[in-house]
Amino acid sequence: MSLTIGVDVGGTKVAAGVVDESGQILAHTRLDTPPHNPSAVEDAIVKVVAELRGEHAVEAVGVGVAGFVDRGRAKVYFAPNLRWEGVSLQDVLHGRLELPVVVENDANAAAWGEFRFGAGREETFLVCVTVGTGIGGGVIADGELFRGGYGVAAEIGHIQMVEEGRPCPCGQRGCWEQYGSGNALVRDARERAAQSLEQAETLLKLGDGTPEGITGQHITEAARLGDPVAVAAFETLGGWLGQGLADLAAVLDPETFIVGGGVSEAGDLFLRPTVDAFEQRLTGRGHRPIATVEMARLGNDAGLIGAADLARRR
Repeated sequence: MSLTIGVDVGGTKVAAGVVDESGQILAHTRLDTPPHNPSAVEDAIVKVVAELRGEHAVEAVGVGVAGFVDRGRAKVYFAPNLRWEGVSLQDVLHGRLELPVVVENDANAAAWGEFRFGAGREETFLVCVTVGTGIGGGVIADGELFRGGYGVAAEIGHIQMVEEGRPCPCGQRGCWEQYGSGNALVRDARERAAQSLEQAETLLKLGDGTPEGITGQHITEAARLGDPVAVAAFETLGGWLGQGLADLAAVLDPETFIVGGGVSEAGDLFLRPTVDAFEQRLTGRGHRPIATVEMARLGNDAGLIGAADLARRR
């Protein structure tokens, strides 16, 4: 049985697992890492892989990184949360681990995981959209991961939605993730609560009583209880997400959108307004097939599983 290790590298944690050919995680570990410390992140990757290798014979390692990765799946052009810039991560890790290493963008890895073992198993052309702190994306075209000419395709969170809109950490303004992400949901709910304390009574009680104390979890719980401010925040979020999906459909024409990430845990509160807005704003609606919108199935393990499988297929 072929075993590989998948590593999901975030800004503050490194999660890793031993994954078999069917996408099952046989062992799992995780380390917190100091933010903005590149060498500490590299050390953490080496440590979690060494821990898992102690119990399992593995043939390769796949690493999913929140950043731009070159087409050769070796070099990290830019990963702002990790302070990596122009790092030949494949060479660094191969030298320390003495195993084949594949480096991939984390959203691409998650898309591949869902395509191989999750919600996209029966599809050949899909777009995966991860909605969390920001918005990430991955495209599977004719059963292959589409990475573009330089390896940095599907950075869909940075499509401009509003000219001269909200500033984005990417350096531009009005990016999709400034309106359709988990951060955007929280910001909108806080602003609405500050303007209408009485209507947001339930939402405020779940936190510390102030708009600033509202979290994404509070919004989901309050919306399920019928809080009008929380419900309105999800409706607005769904509108932005549906618009973005409609724009992507006009360009890519996928059979399926798979939506995952932390915000998707809100379930129908999040999915229904997204699908409604997508279908209403789709170019040529009524005269073309409409892509289905599915919830991701692998949860937070999608990137880890996808990275491991990409390493197996190196």
